[in-house]
Parts: sequence; structure tokens; C-alpha cells
Amino acid sequence: MVNSTSPDFSANTEATASQLPRRLNLLQGTALNMIDMVGIGPFVVLPFVIKTMGGPLFLWAWVLGAVVALIDAFVWAELGAAFPQAGGSYNFLKIAYGERRWGRLLSFLYVWQTLIQAPLVVASGAIGFAQYSSYLVPLTDWQLKLVSGAVVLLIIGLLYRKIDSIGKIGLVMWSAVLLTLGLIIVGGLSNIRIPVGQTLSAMTDLSGGLLAAGLGQASVKTIYCYLGYYNVCHLGGEMKRPERTIPASMFISIAGIAILYLLMNLSVVSVVPWQQAQHSEFIVSTFVETLYGPGAARIATVLVLVVAFSSLFAVLLGYSRVPYAAAVDGQFFRVFARLHPTRQFPYVSLLFLGGLGFVFSLLFRLSDVITAILAMRIMIQFVGQAVGLLLLHHRRKRSEFPFRMPLFPLPVLLAIGVWLWIFYATGWPFMRSGLVVTGLGVVAFLVSARLQKQWPG
Repeated sequence: MVNSTSPDFSANTEATASQLPRRLNLLQGTALNMIDMVGIGPFVVLPFVIKTMGGPLFLWAWVLGAVVALIDAFVWAELGAAFPQAGGSYNFLKIAYGERRWGRLLSFLYVWQTLIQAPLVVASGAIGFAQYSSYLVPLTDWQLKLVSGAVVLLIIGLLYRKIDSIGKIGLVMWSAVLLTLGLIIVGGLSNIRIPVGQTLSAMTDLSGGLLAAGLGQASVKTIYCYLGYYNVCHLGGEMKRPERTIPASMFISIAGIAILYLLMNLSVVSVVPWQQAQHSEFIVSTFVETLYGPGAARIATVLVLVVAFSSLFAVLLGYSRVPYAAAVDGQFFRVFARLHPTRQFPYVSLLFLGGLGFVFSLLFRLSDVITAILAMRIMIQFVGQAVGLLLLHHRRKRSEFPFRMPLFPLPVLLAIGVWLWIFYATGWPFMRSGLVVTGLGVVAFLVSARLQKQWPG
């Protein structure tokens, strides 16, 4: 542990003694997962995926995204059920690699990356929200930035409350997500203009190979649209019966979203030819306008914006628990361990990540942010904790894992291999940026360890 006399690190006694209340149930956890997963992603990514894959083959990218999420969810399910604490991957890495040595380094690096990539995730949703809103009212560049910044501030305000209220708000937002996707699916499949069978049969034409068609690059975008299935692990300290609700909420979320995504894609290309859809900046609005006219398209656009807003709500909620967990554990600046005196939530962590997300939303472009988010997280979070689970199985008894994946360790090995492939598919500029952030994190860890006279200082 860190030196308790340090002015910068270690949580104070009050923060350490404070416990987050376990008040989220399976339904609320699943809702928060699903609204985190959907967001603005599928609505802005769909045209890019079609263009990259060159036609109906684009559906394979969405299938692969679901498969990757499912395989990786087995890793999260075992870790989340065994160690249901606030912070998710922070605790998983610390416990798997040892709390005194390498676990300290890897968990520190995860929190370090979270301080950058979590605001980037928030910014990506806010930027996408602003871009889609320009269908309703044409916006200049500075007006787009104004809208994206205002969305982040509004999200912070909504999250500044007790977890009880947040669970109820999450259910309302989940209803909006299901309503929006449901209307798109029903509208398209009940007004088919291009036979669905024609699209599905084209998926079997793999001439030239899937990789040659751009599956790797397209899958980077679709996997981004599935991210969030593990959000419930970040809220592990607030889940009721976590050994059951955490795994169940993840698998329900992935299955539900995968079905909705595939049906939504089929619905859209059954009405709007893929040759046209690949160039649309507002594909859902174009789709609804084709069916019902401009008025209905504006209503559909509003629903898409509600979905995007809901996702930002869940994203910032989950990530705000990560620096808090590290600070309570004495491995990060103690100010992040502070809970609101009456509402019992980590308000400093929320304000910091939200504030940085506000700044990033004014600075970056959406396409670059999406790829950077994935490249930054893969090595430490996804690959790191999968390897860590293998180490835990060698050290701990089977009874210590309330949930056990089938065919262990095959899903873990598949997850590691797929994530390394996706990391390569992001491209060298983004691979390099992810490695640079990690390198800077190592330097920061060594400096802090030296000052605190901890391992390896």
C-alpha cells in the first residue's frame, strides 16, 4: 500500500470506509448495458461499413462484431462474477497479476488509459449526436461543437444524483432505444423494396476473400458499436446478487443487440439500395424519409438523438467508477475517492471525466476518435485481463469462480487472438498512439512508485 503520509496518493479513511450501495437489479443492469452499446455508433457507422465491404458482405462485419463480443464476454463474466467491485478491469488486472507487483503496474495503466479513452468515448458520442442533429437544423462547424459540448454538460447534470434514480432513468432510456430500433426494423421489413433474400444470398459470395473485402477495417467500426456489454462490471459494487446478474446481463445484452443490429441493417438495405446507403450521412433519416416523407424523418432523427444521449449517460456512469475504485484502493489520487456527502456517488471522478470529455468533444473528429478508442484499450484491458484470467485459474480453486465458461480455456485463447488481430487492423498510426499512451503511463507509474517508495522504486 502507499505511504499514508503522502499528500497526493491513498484514499482517506472516510472514503475507504464508504461503500457504494447495491441497488441495481438484473433488469436495470441489462438496460444500462444495452443503452451503452447502442448509442450513435450503429447509425453513423453503417454507411462506412457498407462502403468498406463493397456491398452486402457488410453484414459479415456485424456478425463478427457480435462473435467477438460474445467470446470476450465469457472472460468478463468469470471475472465480474468472482470480483464484483466498482472499477471493473482495474480490480481484475490488480488481482490477476498480483496486488503488490505487476498487478499494480497493469491496473495503474488501465486507470491511466481510462483518463484519456473514457473522455474520448464520451466525445465520440457527443460529436456523433451533433452531426446527426444537423439533419434537423443545418449547423456550422462552431455550432456543431457548441451542441456536442452542451450534450456532455447535460449528461453530467443528469448523473449528479443517487444511483437509485439513475437505475430508473436507465430503464426509461432503454425503452427509447428499443422503441427506436423496433420502429426502424418494423418499418423496413414491412415495406420491402429490395428482396431480403437477395441481400442474404449475396453474403455467400466470398470471392476475393473476406479480408480482401476489408473485413478487418470494417470490423473495427462494428466492434466499437458492441462495446459496452461489460458496463455492468464497472458497476459491480452496485449490483444486487452480482454472481448471477453480471454474467446474465452481459449475455442478454449481446444477444439482444446483435439481433437488433442485424435486423436494422437488413431493414435499411431492403429500402435504401446499398449503393446509395454507403454515401448517406444520415442513413436512418434517409431510410425513413424514403418510406414516409420528411416529417417522419425528422421524428426518426429525434429518436436517434435520444438513443445517442442515452448511451452517453450509461458510458459516463460506468467509467466514473474506475478512478474512484483505484483511489479508494490507494493507487490513485485520493481526491477521486470522494463520494458525494448526501447522494453517495463518486462526484469528483464524474466531474473530471465529464469535463475532459467536454474538451475533447470540441477538438476531435468522429472517425479518428472511434479507431483511437479501440487501439488504446486492446493491449492492457482486453488482452491483459484475458491473460490474467488464465493466470488466476492456475492459482485459485474452481469454487472461487461462481461462473465458469464452457470449453475453458478455448474462449480465452480465441479472445486473445481476435483482439490482437483487431489491434493490427486499426492501422499503424493508431497502434502507435495506443503504445505511446501506454509508454507514458509506464513512465508515470515509475515516477510515482519512486516517490512513494513502492515497487519497483
